[in-house]
Amino acid sequence: MKTHTNSLRFLSIWMSLTLAVMILGIAPVSAQVAGGTILGTITDPGGAVIANTEVSIKNVATGIERAVTTNAAGFYTAPNLDPAKYELRVSAPGFSVGIVSGVTLTVGAQQTVNVSLKVGQANATVQVTDAAAGVDVATSSLGNDVDGNTVRELPLNGRDWSQLATLQPGVNQVRNQSGIGAVGSADVVRGARGFGNQLSVSGTRPTQNTYRLDGVNFNDYTNGAPGGVLGNLSGVDAIQEFSVITTNYSAEYGRTSGGVINAITRSGSNHFHGAAYEFLRNSALDARNYFDGSTVPPFRRNQFGGSIGGPIVKDKTFFFFNYEGLRQSLSSTQVNTVPSLNARVGILSTGNVTVNQAVAPYLAFWHVPNGAILPGGDTAIYHVVTKQVGTDNFYTGRVDHHFSGKDTLQATFLYDKTQLANPDPLNNEGFFNSNSRPFGSLE
Repeated sequence: MKTHTNSLRFLSIWMSLTLAVMILGIAPVSAQVAGGTILGTITDPGGAVIANTEVSIKNVATGIERAVTTNAAGFYTAPNLDPAKYELRVSAPGFSVGIVSGVTLTVGAQQTVNVSLKVGQANATVQVTDAAAGVDVATSSLGNDVDGNTVRELPLNGRDWSQLATLQPGVNQVRNQSGIGAVGSADVVRGARGFGNQLSVSGTRPTQNTYRLDGVNFNDYTNGAPGGVLGNLSGVDAIQEFSVITTNYSAEYGRTSGGVINAITRSGSNHFHGAAYEFLRNSALDARNYFDGSTVPPFRRNQFGGSIGGPIVKDKTFFFFNYEGLRQSLSSTQVNTVPSLNARVGILSTGNVTVNQAVAPYLAFWHVPNGAILPGGDTAIYHVVTKQVGTDNFYTGRVDHHFSGKDTLQATFLYDKTQLANPDPLNNEGFFNSNSRPFGSLE
């Protein structure tokens, strides 16, 4: 059995049309916000608002600045900022310049930073405060964030970052499929329901959730969780952070009655950073289960890869690239029920029932039992060790370019190619599952 879920040709056509719409301006599109928002009010020492105040918001890692101005009510807002650490510089005539450092913005968050300026010379600078993370007073939505360090450092079976969503209140993994959550558990049932990690958020069905990557819907062909035929969502090192919004989310998310898993890919900075890794898991440390023979069935999994990011043009253009590969050979003991030795030759435990002579020759197609005879004597256990072999190649690339304080361009591309050879429980027939998942976004 072979399954192909997407086409590179379709992706190239889609991206070409997207570029045409952007360049020609055929139709204005109101995009969903992919990043976070910094907003607040600027006041004087007496609490009166200050209009036309210049607020410069600087990304500490890249040096890119966004400049906004307060309105007549002293209010400012800077939407769609990348999750990062920021420094705010606030200036108005007749007041000292206020600097607010340590502002940490998370994915999809609305961080309120109110600043009170002091009367003084324009060339005087006052360090206002270090902005600490607190209660988000700009929205009533319920959710939480998982930062990049948590994503990369916590141990994950198969390195599937979507598993970390279960750390949030109200999120549970749904075990309604064969072998769900285990890398290399593809079968016909999972092909009909999707291969990703099935999550229930606040009691909703898994297909009612929305997965977003850089602001674009990322659900699979069944509207379920994204994932390859190996059952995992790779690319841990390419995720900057993600949030899980469980209830009462704002209108820009839309589309869903379940939860929102909102992820942002990593971008480069003004300094080169990279990493290389390999994770090994094998049967040397596995325990023998009840049905195994005298030895543990062989198992070997290698996950390896590397990432690199940095500037193409300092303070202007940045790149990030990540590759992750998986090679797995998993053997396991299957327990099957087959006709007993007596039943194979037509001798049944119930004396008044006989095997039809036309049927008897076909009983030889069943494997000869090698385990205990089951109650009744007509069936017995047949143990066999089966092996499934899987591969995964996962690529993520991102480029950011800063034209000016008002214009930026971000392009993200992801490609996931997974294959799995999987036998049936009797080791009679082999199945081959394969899917290719291309994804692109342009903002």
